[in-house]
Formats: sequence, structure tokens, C-alpha cells
Amino acid sequence: MHEIEPHVYAIRMRNRFRGIEVREGVLLRGKTGWGEFCAFGNYSVAESAPWFSCAYESAMADWPEPVRERIPVNCTVPAVSPERAYEIVTTSGCHTAKVKVADPRSSIVEDCDRVAAVRDALGGSGGIRVDANGAWDVDDAVVAIGELDRAAKGLEYVEQPCPSVEELAAVRRKADVRVAADESIRLAEDPLRVAVAGAADVAVLKVAPLGGVHRALRVAEACGLPCVVSSAVETSVGLAAGLALAGALPGLEFACGLGTTSLLTGDVVPDSLSAVDGWLPVPRRAPAPDPALLRRYAADPATGERWLSRLSQVAAAGV
Repeated sequence: MHEIEPHVYAIRMRNRFRGIEVREGVLLRGKTGWGEFCAFGNYSVAESAPWFSCAYESAMADWPEPVRERIPVNCTVPAVSPERAYEIVTTSGCHTAKVKVADPRSSIVEDCDRVAAVRDALGGSGGIRVDANGAWDVDDAVVAIGELDRAAKGLEYVEQPCPSVEELAAVRRKADVRVAADESIRLAEDPLRVAVAGAADVAVLKVAPLGGVHRALRVAEACGLPCVVSSAVETSVGLAAGLALAGALPGLEFACGLGTTSLLTGDVVPDSLSAVDGWLPVPRRAPAPDPALLRRYAADPATGERWLSRLSQVAAAGV
């Protein structure tokens, strides 16, 4: 890794998101630009290796040529009150919202109230999708999806209602709402198994867990499903790779989950990749961090040492 210069960052989240209050990671400076390694802390070396491959590609290689100049994006609504959900949507400028549901701290009644508030904020024409992060079993998923669909007055899709591919397939047979697969793709040894099993109508692709823009593009082409590119709550440096993937997809039927810099209280670039009227531009390279912002959001020494040690272990596993 002698050709890469690492910078460890730590930025607080605006709201607790998937149990995370501070987003941490390593920004890598290479010969062609910058990349970001921010695999979640509970991931093993093997699970984290593709994230390093993505960061290495961004810092050391080129991305595919885009076929579009801008990407429609959704806003993301964490497990917050209906009032806060309404505020998030109305201030986002987006025409589609992804709502987190099935949080351990939230009931199905609260989830429906949140979704209903999002519908009020979007109006009749906006799109709503919900994300359960694999929290339900099949029977609970079918019941919950029906209630949430009514609260939304029509859902675009439900993302990862159950953990396994087999359960997703069962829900897809029983529910009247499209099923999207996320964890079943990005955490799988074989990302295409979801399509082969008939377990999903939509593939949610995160560029880092799939090993970079080029590898994720091959998965998208092979799976034969409509794709939604989503972020892993990176800074603008890592988010740029997701936009590059979305920009290179042959077709883009749904808004993408890439409007996530708003979930962070800061960024490492002065001009964050923030959605304007529900759209983000497709960059040709990741934006370069500002030195002053790198200093402002530099992790404390103990956190920095932990991430650099982890980076070395993952890099040694190979690109």
C-alpha cells in the first residue's frame, strides 16, 4: 500500500442510523485520485475486502464511461417521528423517499404513521419505498407490507423484508408489492443467486460491497433485474463511486439511494454531493477532500490506529 496515502475520518450522524452514531472510515489518495474504505465495524476481513477493492479502484484506476449526466435520487428517512419524517422529505427536494421500518425501537403502528407522514409530504405522485433490513419472518413481512402499503397509498417496493433468499422468494409469492434485495446481494458469496431463485423484483446495488464500479456493473448486467444503486452512508468521496455506477447502468428505472450526505453532520469536501431538486450529477472522478476539512474531521489517535490496522489487514487479503 506504499502508493496510497490514508486519512482516517470520523463524522457524526444527524440521526442514529442502523445503530451508527458516528460514521468512520479511511480516505485513500492514489495515483488517479481518491477512494474511500468504510466497511462497517462488524464486518470480517473477508467481508471488508471488496470495500477496499472499491476504494483502490477509485484511487488508482478509471471508472466506466457514463451514459447519463445526472441521477434521480431518493431522500432517506430514518426511524424518526412523523413530524421529523415530514420535515426531512419536504426539505430534501426529492420526489422519492426511502423509509426505514422494523427498527427495534419502533412498532408497526409507528412505522405506518411515519410512512403516512411521508406520503403527506410527497403528495400523491411521489414514490415511497420501505427498508426492513431483514427484520421480519415471512408471515410478519406479509402482514407488515400490507399495512405499510395502505399507509403509503401504494409502495414502490419493500427492501429486504427477510434475511434469506428463500424467505424473500416466499414473500414475493405472497405479497402484492415488489420485493427488492439488498443484503442478500451485497453479503452473498453469489450475488446472482437472488435472481436465479426468483427472490426479488429489484436489485439494490451498493458499489463498495460489490468490489467497485466495474465489478458492480457486471453484477447488474448479469442479474437481469432493474437496479437501484444505494450508498453505504459514505462521504462525498465514496458516494462518487455509487454515482459512477448509476451513471454507467444501461437502464435506470427507479430513483437511487445516493442522496445520503444529508445524513452526516459534515463532509470532507466543500461542495458536498447533495441532491438539488432530487438529482445528483455523475462525476468522472471522486472529489478531492479539502485539507482543512480533513483536519476538522480527523479521527482521534486511537480510532485512527484501529482503522489503519484494519486497512492493512484487509489490503493484505488482496484486491
